[in-house]
Amino acid sequence: MKVIKIAAALIARRNGDVLLVRKNGTEVFMQPGGKIEPGEMPEAALIRELYEEIGLRVEQDALQPIGEFQAIAANEPHHRVHADLFLITIDDPKISAGSEIEEIAWVSPAAPGDLPMAPLTADHILPFWQKWRTTA
Repeated sequence: MKVIKIAAALIARRNGDVLLVRKNGTEVFMQPGGKIEPGEMPEAALIRELYEEIGLRVEQDALQPIGEFQAIAANEPHHRVHADLFLITIDDPKISAGSEIEEIAWVSPAAPGDLPMAPLTADHILPFWQKWRTTA
């Protein structure tokens, strides 16, 4: 199974809600971010992807490394994603769907509703965030 290296953002409001995005032509929601280009550092990839996808400009010092997570890729059969995940805590961001994004949603990790989510988001990132917030 092929591995896709990505950089992803857990963008959280102070109340704990997190931002999820649904890319054009897909069915599931996931963290914003994307593929790391050859020779690119994860932080640089994430900064680039956040601006392209949701118009969010962030500086590298705003990215708090959380860890690495892996799961079956949601939109590419026979692939796994390996994500470098970074936390970005924001108050009232100016975020809008960019050229690659069809829809954005703020969700509570404790009660995300019936949104279809990527395995990385549903099985790893949201449970991690919910547990981390209660122990931090």
